[in-house]
Amino acid sequence: MYIVSACLVGVRCRYDGESREDPKVLEILGGRAVPVCPEQLGGLPTPRPRAEFVGGDGEDVLDGRARVVSEEGVDVTDFFLRGAEEVLRIARLLGVREVVFKDKSPSCGVRVVWVEGREVPGVGVTSALLMRNGLSVRAAEDGGGGSP
Repeated sequence: MYIVSACLVGVRCRYDGESREDPKVLEILGGRAVPVCPEQLGGLPTPRPRAEFVGGDGEDVLDGRARVVSEEGVDVTDFFLRGAEEVLRIARLLGVREVVFKDKSPSCGVRVVWVEGREVPGVGVTSALLMRNGLSVRAAEDGGGGSP
């Protein structure tokens, strides 16, 4: 069983109200995936203003050194932290150990995120929390996580 970014399996939950359905992910994971959107689980609406990091990435948010701020200048860090905790709770309840996420997201980014208007190496808030708790988190852009 896997956890997967809901937008990758066709759920219209991205900040812009769209999805980023990835047929490769659907094919590889089949019916063995639990779709989640950390931002929705944290209480943010869809659609919502785009958000990015200020002061670091998801690791830095967990350590209190960075924030997540919407394009309107609103601090939405608490929503991102709440969503990350909810995804971790789901993973623990279901015994999930592997995650396939959409890169570049302030929640789900695995290799690349947006920090202060620049695309930089880093991880999202949810990815950071899951990794700290021993889960394997991979980017869909890396092939959907390999063979299940």
